[in-house]
Amino acid sequence: MTTLQSNFDARTARVLDELTRKGEYKHLQMIQGPMGPTVTLRQDDGSSKEVLCFCSNNYLGLANDPRVVEAGIEGLKKYGAGTASVRFICGTFDCHETIEHTIAQYMGTEASYTFVSCWTANEAIYPTFAEPGDIIISDALNHACIIDGIRLAATMKKGVHKTVFPHADYGVLREKLIAAAKDPEVTGQVWVVTDGVFSMEGDIADLPAIRGLCDEFGAMLIVDDSHGHGVMGRTGRGTHEHFGMMGRGADGGGTSGNDIGEVDFFTGTLGKGLGGGAGGFVAGSRRGIELLIQRGRPTLFSNALPATIACSANKAIEIIMDEPEHVQRLKTNVDTARSKIKAAGFDVLESPTAILPIIVGETSKAIAMSQRLLEMGVFVIGFGYPVVPEGEARLRIQMSAAHTGEHIDALVDALKKL
Repeated sequence: MTTLQSNFDARTARVLDELTRKGEYKHLQMIQGPMGPTVTLRQDDGSSKEVLCFCSNNYLGLANDPRVVEAGIEGLKKYGAGTASVRFICGTFDCHETIEHTIAQYMGTEASYTFVSCWTANEAIYPTFAEPGDIIISDALNHACIIDGIRLAATMKKGVHKTVFPHADYGVLREKLIAAAKDPEVTGQVWVVTDGVFSMEGDIADLPAIRGLCDEFGAMLIVDDSHGHGVMGRTGRGTHEHFGMMGRGADGGGTSGNDIGEVDFFTGTLGKGLGGGAGGFVAGSRRGIELLIQRGRPTLFSNALPATIACSANKAIEIIMDEPEHVQRLKTNVDTARSKIKAAGFDVLESPTAILPIIVGETSKAIAMSQRLLEMGVFVIGFGYPVVPEGEARLRIQMSAAHTGEHIDALVDALKKL
């Protein structure tokens, strides 16, 4: 064993021991079957246990929809296991063209482009779009993949500036924009970046307010709406539809909203409400998408989205556009669950989203509560530091259109027993 290996092993052991001592060690739950409102977990003794699942991003219950599954199977049969190539060599199949057209129609944009994950979509957009002299202004609670994508841009291109404004504090955002306008080193494009739905808080960005500031200062707006797809808006298009900011893309997919301007670019995922498989995308102007195709390192040096995912996700989006009742059922479930959890004496953070966080304080307490709920047959995850700030640990309940009234009542009964 080399000294380097010895140092790594000792350091890693200390970290793992500390996590165990503090009650913060994460244990992976092994699921034996498809994702749905209930899942089958493998127990320590090898037996199986069916539990209610309230921690999945399967917002519309489409991850195991027979039509979505069948589309994936047909894609596997037609195209095989994978592309075995990056997009610009021989990795672009016609199923990629199909889903990218469907995503643009769904989002109301001119074009879109897929990646193997939303994480790589965010790793692509900022280093590709930002140039020296640009500044990227980011909400403090943006997802880790946004943060890392922005850091990567600033690292790869010296002279790309970055700054952060406190979560949803648009007064400070204005101050940041004023400062950028006066900064002699900021000579290029100003970018403002926000999540549409914030995954740990369950709240939403005020897109009209941000758009207004962007218009005032000539900034461009990028929104990651991974937790908004299938959830927000009348037909589940996302947070921009919720605010009446749908554009009319070149393909005619969008719906005209009011006079509020549009979002310039979106990043999003196919791994949550849009089928639950995997993959991500960027949606926006045709010119911006073409720049990603030509210069985005995650697409130039990484395999294309597997065809089976392209096909299953495409079917899921088609279902959402054709059957808005799934979105309405989710909204009903969210309202019912929020009301009953409050009546049981729990303080749930207000939100129109499908995320219902219950703040409990310490990380170890959240984990212990999560374990007790699982013993009672209810699968809810406790989140603590470093995912959320110290002292703000929480149980994060996530609703699905596939949940029934009986499922919600069982959840509330288990919470009462805590």
